Amino acid sequence: MAKRDALRMTPLDIQQMVFTVGFRGYNREEVNRFLEEVAQTVESLNRDNAARRDTIASLEQQLVELRRTESTLSSTLLSAQSMAEDVKRSAQREADLVVKEAELKAGELIRKARVDLTDTQRDLSSLQKQRLLMVERLRGSLRMFERMLEVEEQEALRDAATVSESKLEGKPSPAL
Repeated sequence: MAKRDALRMTPLDIQQMVFTVGFRGYNREEVNRFLEEVAQTVESLNRDNAARRDTIASLEQQLVELRRTESTLSSTLLSAQSMAEDVKRSAQREADLVVKEAELKAGELIRKARVDLTDTQRDLSSLQKQRLLMVERLRGSLRMFERMLEVEEQEALRDAATVSESKLEGKPSPAL
């Protein structure tokens, strides 16, 4: 029997194997049955092996595709995280701008309110001065009218006294 590499042996090699028969050699029928069974087993193993190779090739292809998908997903995730950070930063900037704008408006309103308060206090002070001046003028006018009334009373008393004296002396009363 020639030695053959068992890994490169095919079922056909096994079936065509010829043994030399010696004195009291092997039973040919048993050897042939055995060789047939071995050939069938090797053929089945070869089919299984081929199917497994196909499965391995398919799985390796799926693995390559999954790794590519994983890489894409990883890249997409990084992009999404970066975009989320950009959106957060942008939203924070906008919020800061809104707050600053509100602070500026509030400052302007406070400044305007202070100016208005100062103007109102000035106006109030001016009105108070005008009131005091008007009160003093009214007092002055009242004093003047009071003096005029006193003068009028004195004249009326003098006129009445003159009329009384004239009557006593018998002179006609002067026309009023």
